[in-house]
Amino acid sequence: MATKIRLQRHGRKNYAFYPIVIADSRAPRDGRFIERIGSYNPNTNPATVTLDFERALYWVNVGAQPTDTVRSILSNEGVLMMKHLQGGVKKGAFDEAEAQRRFEAWKANKQAKVDKLKATMADKKELDAKSRLEAEQARNQAKAEAVAKKKAELAAAKAEAEAAAAPAEEEAPAAE
Repeated sequence: MATKIRLQRHGRKNYAFYPIVIADSRAPRDGRFIERIGSYNPNTNPATVTLDFERALYWVNVGAQPTDTVRSILSNEGVLMMKHLQGGVKKGAFDEAEAQRRFEAWKANKQAKVDKLKATMADKKELDAKSRLEAEQARNQAKAEAVAKKKAELAAAKAEAEAAAAPAEEEAPAAE
C-alpha cells in the first residue's frame, strides 16, 4: 500500500485549516486516513503547526511520501533533518549522541531566527502604533488651536458688541 503524508482541508470558505494525516494514496483528499499526526493553520501570523514529531519521523522512515506542502512543513519542523542524521548514524559517519547534538544545534538556531522575526514584527507594530498616536495627537492639537482661536474671535466680537452697546446706553439716559 502506497502511503502519503498529506493535508486534509477543514474549516469554512476562505478560512481553512489542515490536519496532517497519513492516508492511502488512493483515498480521497478529505476521506479515510490511517493516522492524524498534526495540524497546520495558515490563518495565524506566523502559521501555526502542531506535529507529533516521533510519529512523523516513523512514517517518513517506513516510506510514506509527503506531498510538497507537507514536505516543507516537515523540513521546517526538523523531521527530514533528523531522518538525514539517522542515515548518517546507520552509515557509521557519527554516533547517535553526535546526531542529537547536531539536531539540537540546528533546532536552537532555527528557534533563534523565529524569535528574532517575531521581535522584529512586534517592534514594527509598536513603532506603527506610536507613529499613529503622534499623528493623532498632532491633529488633536491643531483642532484644539482652531477651536481656541474661534472662541477668542467670538469673545472679542462679543466684547466689541458690548462696548458699542454700553456708550449707546449711556447716551440714551443722558438725553432724557
